[in-house]
This record gives sequence, structure tokens and C-alpha cells, in this order.
Amino acid sequence: MRTEKFAVIGIGQFGKSIALNLTQKGAEVMAIDMNYDRIENISDEVAYAVTLNATDRKALLSQDITRFDAVIVSINPLEQRLLCVALLLDLGVKHIVCRAGGRNEHFILKKMGITDIISPEQEVGLLVAKRLMNPSLVSYLDLADDYSIMEVIAPKQICGLAYGKVNFRDKYKLSLITIKRDYSKNSTNQDTTNQHVLGVPDTKTIILSKDTLVLFGKNKDIEKFIIINN
Repeated sequence: MRTEKFAVIGIGQFGKSIALNLTQKGAEVMAIDMNYDRIENISDEVAYAVTLNATDRKALLSQDITRFDAVIVSINPLEQRLLCVALLLDLGVKHIVCRAGGRNEHFILKKMGITDIISPEQEVGLLVAKRLMNPSLVSYLDLADDYSIMEVIAPKQICGLAYGKVNFRDKYKLSLITIKRDYSKNSTNQDTTNQHVLGVPDTKTIILSKDTLVLFGKNKDIEKFIIINN
């Protein structure tokens, strides 16, 4: 199977996290930054780590930047980020992912033709706001037409019930995609708790108090389900 190749330009906290997660998932990653110390700190954890100026056309060409499946741009300040994106577009990079710090940056990048734009601060802000309004929420993915996939802590009223008894689809208009369940693991004489996915639940699967339910449905229906059963 072909190994996917990615270049991450800008190895701050956000860029480093992307580079390491891509590597952990089996991708070949090149980390690029002007800061020598940042490159040194990540050099043993990615396939390639290069100190260079990503706003220099010749420097980008020297790394054969067009060979990557995608290039993720997360450098600061904004002027350098936009110049880097413009150079990548001009060089013919097939897929550019760029970080945007706000609405104006998002607007500019869209006008440049970038469709894959990440706004981590805004996304984190939305998640925090939703979790404050609904403490049962663990994470969520917004979909079109007011649908979402949400991870929620199992409401009290359904704990101890079998999946088939809850009647998610007919009573609540929801689909239970899977369940994430805590399990203890003894590591170096210390108990650590992790979660693992149970797969597709059958009608006899018992919902436990510490389970995380992965639900699909309308936002209002998921919120209603949580309120009724808590």
C-alpha cells in the first residue's frame, strides 16, 4: 500500500501536533521551519526535518515540494503565511491546507482558491462553549442540515439498560454508531484508564455509567435525548 506524503510548514504547537499525528498514522512527513531548535526537537520523530525559509521559491523547490500529497501551512506572521501559500499555488502543489487565525484570513485564503482551511482557535472556542452549555458533551462533528456526530457521556437514566431497550431510532430519532468504554491497564505498577471502541453494538449490549456514546442525528434531538435521560 502506498505511503502518503505530507509537508508541514511551521512547526509551532499546532504544526508539530499535525506532523506527529500524521506520522503516528503511518504517513511520511517532512517538517519545515526557519527555527533550527524547533526542527531539532522534532527531527527524530518525523521522516524528514528541514530548516529553511518557506517564503523562498528556490528553497521550496529544493525540497521537491510538489511531490507531496498535501502541504499544511501554519507559519506566522500572516504575511509570510499568505506569501508561502501563493508560492505553493504558483508551483502547482496539488493540495494545500492552511491555518487561518480569523474571519478576515479565512476570506483572503478562500479568494486565493484555498478550500481546505483550518481555524483551530475558533473550533476550540465552539467546543468549549458547547461543553459549557452541555457538560455531557465530549466532542462533536458538525454536519450539513443541522446534523451532528456527537460523543456524549451516557445519561443516567439509560445506564444499565441494553441497547435494544433504549430504542434510539424510534423514540429519539438517533443512531448509536458505537460505544467507547473505559478499561483499566496496569502499567509499571500503576493503573491507567483508557477507552476502547466496542464496534457496532448489538441489541444485548449493556450501556454502562462511564460509557461514551457516539450518536448521529439532529442537534436538537441529541440535546433532547440528553435532557430527558439526565
